[in-house]
Order: sequence, then structure tokens, then C-alpha cells
Amino acid sequence: MGPAPVVIAGAGPVGLATALLLARWRVPTVLLEAAAQRACPGSKAICFQRDVLDILDRVGVAGAMVAEGVTWTTGRTYFREHELYSVTFPEAEVPPWINISQARVEELLCARVAAEPLIDLRHGSPVIGYREDADGVDVLTPDGPVRGSHLVGADGPRSAVRRLADIAFPGRSFEDLFLICDIKASLPFPKERRFYFDPPWNPGRQVLVHQCPDSVWRIDWQVPPGFDPATADLDAMVRRITGSRPYEIVWLTVYRFHSRVATSLGRGRVFLAGDAAHLFAPFGARGLNSGLQDAENLAWKLALVRRGAPDRLLDSYDAERRAAALVNLAVTARTMEFLVPQSPPQWEWRRTVLERAVADPEARKLIDSGKLAEPYWYVDSPLTTSTGPVPEEPGVARPPVPGVICPDAPVRGGRLRQRFGAGFVVLVARPDRIAPAALGAELGVDVPVEVLARSELGLDAAVLGEGAGPDSVHLVRPDGHLAAVLPSFSAEALTTALHRAVGL
Repeated sequence: MGPAPVVIAGAGPVGLATALLLARWRVPTVLLEAAAQRACPGSKAICFQRDVLDILDRVGVAGAMVAEGVTWTTGRTYFREHELYSVTFPEAEVPPWINISQARVEELLCARVAAEPLIDLRHGSPVIGYREDADGVDVLTPDGPVRGSHLVGADGPRSAVRRLADIAFPGRSFEDLFLICDIKASLPFPKERRFYFDPPWNPGRQVLVHQCPDSVWRIDWQVPPGFDPATADLDAMVRRITGSRPYEIVWLTVYRFHSRVATSLGRGRVFLAGDAAHLFAPFGARGLNSGLQDAENLAWKLALVRRGAPDRLLDSYDAERRAAALVNLAVTARTMEFLVPQSPPQWEWRRTVLERAVADPEARKLIDSGKLAEPYWYVDSPLTTSTGPVPEEPGVARPPVPGVICPDAPVRGGRLRQRFGAGFVVLVARPDRIAPAALGAELGVDVPVEVLARSELGLDAAVLGEGAGPDSVHLVRPDGHLAAVLPSFSAEALTTALHRAVGL
């Protein structure tokens, strides 16, 4: 009988990705899904940021996503009858983000799961309880218990695992209503995202238009209280966007936003990820993107603990990912204050900014329609060898210092980040002084360590920033974040940094 699997509750994109990432480490999983069969109607999450595509590349679906997805290269922002400004992004081989429906991404992930013998996916198996002991956890289902080493709750906003673990989920839910409508149409502004503040046909509210694959357009309306799509004149609403062009509604739903973060992302052998751990307003695409970053952060730590790393390595999951969730909460809360003001002063600020922005370019900088998602920087993590201050403002470039995700660049055979994910990577100028096997042996943990010479990769040292000197060493975690940057080679300093990075 082999080692106990990791049990994952929830076969949405975060649960599926967690199982696939663990399979890369040869860790078996049992994936328990409460629903009797997979159902993901409509677009749901649509925007996947570039750094998350690297995660999805490691589980084998990013190539298909990029081939099918679309990337808007122009974003236009309007106030009433005025176009305030537009921003343009150059097309790139690796796009900064793509639009593709969550439903399609789940299809791709499910296909990978079906082909992976280490993953046992069970539909119609809700988690109804669990019992934890010193060696593992018995997860209770209607069909009997499932024994696992750990339990991951990726079972969504109403997480049974979170409830059973007695973890609070504080925050707020907004009363304002929004309508999502996916329409199939041929519109004359491809590769554009359009944001309308207070259009004459939706006064005091906003409308957001995004292009998706297969001629589908996602339209988000803020709608008045009591809005009912069954009685609303949806044709009149849609034709504000399509004009006289033919269209077909393929999906719609009415929803509210929530801003919540669990008080802990781990308790004993139980962990929360994705919507079970945090909920954000969707402007800026910080929900599913953050959930997939949860999955990768947790997967490599679970794998190494099963290989001999101390349990406190798993403590860093809460330390790192809850900190990331709180930043996302703060960023999206500020956006919601601008988009959906909750007090007279907030309404006055929004009105003043938008009216000034018609003629004042400086006022346009104050418009908050959502700061795009970005990877968190683990500069204060217990796994990170000390570093200097890093800019904290959303959207500000992070220097490649410890805690920040390693920059990407072309290298021989592909891209630098494609070399990450299977263990720790040591980027050096001179590889002859480092024996990877000796580094791993000193840890007492079965952790893969690969030493890569910058010259053999064809990597321009300038990519790695000011810390890259003629004898520097960059230690990269399995999730692509820099664990340490040593200005010059020192076997002792490298060993110490690696010990810290695996929780020793």
C-alpha cells in the first residue's frame, strides 16, 4: 500500500490545478467534488494574467489557452458621452494576459486530470466531516471515509471544509447588483476593452465590455436594485453595445460582490485555497488568478513536507498567501469605493474626478476601474533571505530581489520560467563550485536542486537586475519566486538560504 494521498475538496479550477501540480511531484491525490457531474455554464472568470499562465504551463494547459484566448490591446474609458482616454499595449509572444472563459479552462484541466493516474476524481462526493490525527486525516463522505495525509479545501465560497475547520470568513457583501451577459456577435472594435462610467443609457452606474474567444463578448452592467432579467428589456440593453448588428445571448446571471478573507488559511492538516479562502470584487481579475497562485504555493510545500521537510514549511502557506489575499482585498476595496460608492463623500469624489477628467489629464490618473492582478512579493516571508524595501503600490514594477517573482527572459530552449517548477533552481555565473546532489544531501530533505549557469542558458545577467554580478547566485523557489540573492558565491550562505527556503 502506497503513501496516503492528499485529499482535495472541490474540482473547480483551483482544486484541479492543485491536484495536477501535486502530480508533478509524484504525489497522489483524491479529488472530491460534491456535484454529480461537472457543470460550469457561462464565462465566469475570464482574465488570466501572464504569471498565472506560467503556472498553467506547468500543468500542460497554457499552450491551448493562449492559442484560443484573446488579448485586448486597447482599453478605452468613457464618462457619459466623452471618451476620457485610451491605453494601448503592444502584442507579445507571451501576452500580459488573455481572455478565455473559466469553463473552457476547466475543460482543459479536466482532460489533463483524466489522463493522470495519480489523481482519483470522484464526483458526487461531498465532504461531510473529517477526523485528524498525528499521522493524517480521515475525510468523511457519504460513501465512507477517505484517508489522506492532508486535506485541501478548494470548495468555493460556501466551503464545507472551512466550516468544518471552524475558520471564520469575515468581510462584507455589497448589496449592489450586477448583470453579466455573454453575447455572441461580430462587433467593430476587436481586441478592445471598453469601460463606460455613467453612460446616458445607464446613468450613475457603469458598463464593462470584454472580448472573449469565438466572437463572444462579456458585458457587465451595474443594474438598479430589484433588477430582474426575466422582466427587463434585455434587447434594449444589449443593443446599446451592438447597435443593429445581430447577436445571441449565450449566458447571463445576476450577482453581488463580496470582499472576504478567512482568518486562517491553514489549521493543522487542513488548508484553504481559492474562493474558500478569499473573495474579491472581480475588477482587476484578482480572484481566480490569486486562487491558482494559492494552488502552486501550497502544492510544492505539501510535496516537500511529504519528502521530509518540517511541518513549519506549511505554516508559511498561511503567512504568504493570506498576506497576498489581504493586499488583494485592500486593492479591490478601493476600486469598489470608486465604482460603487457607499457614502456621500465617496459619491462626491467619484463625480468630481470623472467631471474633471474630461479636460484634465491629471484627474484621469485618479480613475480607479481596477488594478490588474499581479503576483504577490514574499519579502517578509520566513522562507526569504533578508532583502531591502520593495515598492508596495499596485502596478509598480518590483525589482528582482528576494521574495519577488523571478523575471522571465528568452533562454536556450525556451523561456527562463519554463525551467522552474520541479524543484529549486540555482542561477549562477560559475556552476563548477556547486554540486546539486551535495546541496540536497545537506538538507536532509528529498528536494530536487538544479544548478544552471547563466552563460549556458544564454541569459543576459541584466535581466536579474542590480543583484546580478560576475559571481552572484540567485536561488529560485519551485514557484518561481526568488528565495535569496547572494552578491558573491558562498557555499555556507547558499546552504543557509536553502535551509531557510525549505523551512529548516
